[in-house]
Amino acid sequence: MYFLLKLLALLPLRVLHFLGYLIAWVLIQTPSSIQRITRINIQLAYPELKPAAQEAMVRASIHSQCLSYLECIKFWGMSPEYSLSKIKNIQGVKHLENALNEKHGVIVIVPHLGSWELLNAWLCQQAQPMIMYKPNKNGQINRYILEARQKTNAVLVPANESGVRAIFKHLKQGGLTVILPDHLPKPSGGIYTDFFKQNVLSGTIVSKLAQKTQCNVIGLSCIRTKRLSYFDIHCSSVSNDIMSKDIQTGVLCLNQHMEQLIAAAPAQYIWSYKRFRNCYGNHNPYRA
Repeated sequence: MYFLLKLLALLPLRVLHFLGYLIAWVLIQTPSSIQRITRINIQLAYPELKPAAQEAMVRASIHSQCLSYLECIKFWGMSPEYSLSKIKNIQGVKHLENALNEKHGVIVIVPHLGSWELLNAWLCQQAQPMIMYKPNKNGQINRYILEARQKTNAVLVPANESGVRAIFKHLKQGGLTVILPDHLPKPSGGIYTDFFKQNVLSGTIVSKLAQKTQCNVIGLSCIRTKRLSYFDIHCSSVSNDIMSKDIQTGVLCLNQHMEQLIAAAPAQYIWSYKRFRNCYGNHNPYRA
């Protein structure tokens, strides 16, 4: 598997995109789980769309998801300089620059949108981020990803309580950390609040860190442009409500900001993740 990933990374990005469209075509033509979950999520998130529009978004999302995963393989396998060469525009960069200049610490939230792995190379130019890393269960895949992480100047900490303590200290010292906030948390690490009109279990770690450190929180996304081999980075400042002492207010603020980020390119979000698996009242829309 390790050498297969290395080989795939050597292919031109346009070839990987062509492969991604082929895989997507198969997934769309067959009763695949990615198609089923993507459709359920889009129906939940965009009930106002007519069925034909929902189906069009399902197809576009599956195409985008296949491209995103192959782009991850490419950017993990190439140098940071290669990744940087694929960035076309950076919008709202002042939000990040101002946050860094204040030296109060910065949390960067990055949803699974577009080509999120491309952001590593760019962020490591702006600061030395501290990132939680959970090893992949497959040893060969883990070796490949870990090699990619070590190409940058990011500091890796374990995705557990010791890692959270390290990030807390890093933020208090004015450092920067990156958190992907759209995972479904364990019940002990989440509360129920709205996300795309669903009262879903949502992680509290970003809001708690922001409240305790009074750091800046910045939203970041990397959107694929019409020229598929290039990407735009979007920076935005998250409302100070995220550091509210009322944890419900803070988590809702985070979810609303993620919705705003996704709204820039909703078809490029990873809708095949069972994000709504734990809705209030033990409701699971993915049950057959």
